[in-house]
Amino acid sequence: MKNRGVFSLLLAGLLTISTVTSVYATVTEEQIADMQAQKSAAQAELAQTQGNISSLESKKQELENYLAELNTQYNDLTNSVAELGIQAAQKEDELKALKKELKKAKKTSKKQYEDMKKRIVYMYERGGASMLELLLSSKSLVEFLNRAENISQISKYDRDMLKKYEDLQASIKAQEQTAEEEAQEIDTLLKERSAKQQEVQVMAANTSSNIQSYINQISASQEEISYLNAQISSADNSISSLMQQAAAEQAAEEAEQEYDDFDPDEDTTESSSSSTSSVIVVEEVSEEDYGSSDPGYEESVSEYTEADSADSGSYDSSADGGSSSGGTYLGNFVLTAYCNCAQCCGTAGNLTASGTVPTAGRTVAMAGVPFGTQLSINGNVYTVEDLGTPYGHVDIYFGSHSEALSFGLQYADVYQLN
Repeated sequence: MKNRGVFSLLLAGLLTISTVTSVYATVTEEQIADMQAQKSAAQAELAQTQGNISSLESKKQELENYLAELNTQYNDLTNSVAELGIQAAQKEDELKALKKELKKAKKTSKKQYEDMKKRIVYMYERGGASMLELLLSSKSLVEFLNRAENISQISKYDRDMLKKYEDLQASIKAQEQTAEEEAQEIDTLLKERSAKQQEVQVMAANTSSNIQSYINQISASQEEISYLNAQISSADNSISSLMQQAAAEQAAEEAEQEYDDFDPDEDTTESSSSSTSSVIVVEEVSEEDYGSSDPGYEESVSEYTEADSADSGSYDSSADGGSSSGGTYLGNFVLTAYCNCAQCCGTAGNLTASGTVPTAGRTVAMAGVPFGTQLSINGNVYTVEDLGTPYGHVDIYFGSHSEALSFGLQYADVYQLN
């Protein structure tokens, strides 16, 4: 009866283990390695895309600086063209004024010339007798000299005035020629500045178009980064799921092996399996405990309980590891490694999710517990300062990518110290 009762409990336990293990498909290291390779490829492409964005941003900044120079040059040319336009208008007004003065000087000179001809005709065309009679009719020498001086002054005045108006005409013509030359120079310069202004305007438009092209490329690259981040996140979730699945399979296999090695003749009072989350207790009951009314049984199963693994911390440490140095046993967890490089974190040099600087030998990432929780793993004490892995999966921080790769995938018992 004793053996049959024990075998019944063993059969129930094996059925429970078989039910658990049948839920999971076989997970191989090749599947995890393949998923990690896909993640690494996505991270490499992410780093390359981020590098491309940096290059595009640099080129875009150069073009923006060049566009700013072109805009400054265009504004200077615009001001210059406007100033030359004003100068051209002023020179045109000056030419009009000079032409009016020249016309007036020519008219005055012509009138002076006509007046002089009249006097010459009056004084000289009648012959020298008239002039001589005018002089001889003088009543005194003084009058004679005065008349002679007047005649001389009139002649000199005519000559001076004629010379004056001739010089004035020459001066006005020279000024007019100079103004025309200056107007021509202004007009030429105005045409050159206008042409340069149009050229700069075209260059600025082309530069703006190139900048917009870079903006579009940067936007496309940023969308690609979002896509790659989603791929990396999906790969992380898949790797975590595969690791959990592999851990469950390994735990189930270990539990099944324990049951296969179980000796039914050995008096076992307590057994446990972390993979089935159950505790099976078998106790012997004497015939006296049941009394004479139940003579058919010498012993029976007195207790059969199942408890969730989250409450396993209250178990006896001799059955499931219990506690280490006063810590609470959490279970056999999946262990992986990471560092602070772009391949592991997307961008290098990040702080942890709790805002601390990650430190090798101290920092680990795990969800489901508060930041600052201390974990004992393989005799080392770590502090939960980062996120990124689900409960049951601990990601340990290392100082270099090579150390993280060397660590690989491991399993270990984890204890909570605080």
